[in-house]
Amino acid sequence: MKYVIINGSPRKKNTWAVVKQVKKSLKGDFEEIQLIKENIPPCNGCFKCIMEGEEKCPHYDRVHPIVEKMQNADGIIMTSPVYAMNVTGLLKNFFDHVAYFYHRPAFFTKKALVIVTTAGAGDKDTAKYMDETQRHWGVNKVYKITFKRGGKDSLDKEAIDKVARKFAQDVESKKLHSPKLMDIIFFDVWKRMALMEDPIEADKKYWFETGLVNHDFAPEVKLGIVKKTFSKIMFAILKRVM
Repeated sequence: MKYVIINGSPRKKNTWAVVKQVKKSLKGDFEEIQLIKENIPPCNGCFKCIMEGEEKCPHYDRVHPIVEKMQNADGIIMTSPVYAMNVTGLLKNFFDHVAYFYHRPAFFTKKALVIVTTAGAGDKDTAKYMDETQRHWGVNKVYKITFKRGGKDSLDKEAIDKVARKFAQDVESKKLHSPKLMDIIFFDVWKRMALMEDPIEADKKYWFETGLVNHDFAPEVKLGIVKKTFSKIMFAILKRVM
C-alpha cells in the first residue's frame, strides 16, 4: 500500500510522534510532505481554480504535485496540531488552494486518517473540520486520532494503534463504504450546478468528462436502494429550486 503523509505542523514534535506510532501499524510505502518546506504562497482568493480550472491557479506548480501524490496513494494521512482552535495556517492555506474539490470531488476510492494534537482544547472540532473537508473532496472514509499533550490520553499508544490498524485494514481491503446522506446531498448540489443554464465552465467540463453527471453518486461507490432513491428525490428537488 502507498500512503502519503501531509504534515500541517511547522515542526516535528507532538503531532509527528503520533505519526511515527501510526506508521508502525501500517504496511507499505510512505511519502512525507512537510508543508512548511513546500513554500506555498498564501492563497490570494482569485477564484481561478474554481471558475477557470485548477491549472489556472498562480501557484499550481507548487500545489499540483501534492495533489498528484494524494491521487496516487491508497491512503491519505493528514496532520495538524491545534492553532487558535483550528488547523495550522499551513494546512488551511493548502485547503484554500484546493477548494475546487468542493465543486469537483475526486477522491471517491480513497481512505484518510486525520491526526490532531493539542496542548489544551479544540482537538475534536479541528479533527471534525478536517474530516468534513476531505469528505467534501469525495474521500470515502475518514478515521480520526486526537490527543491532548499532557492529558490523560497523551500518546496513548494502544488507542493510537487501534485506530491505525482499522485504517490500515480498511485501506488494504479496498472496500468502499456507503456515503452519508449529507455527502449525497452535496454531490447532487454540485451535479445540479454543472447542469444549470449558465454553469461554471470548469465544473461542467469536469462533471461531463468524468461521467459523474450521469450517476446518483460516484459509480465506484454502490448505493443501496434507499440511498439511491434519496439521491434521485434530492436531485429532483434541487432541479426545482436551483
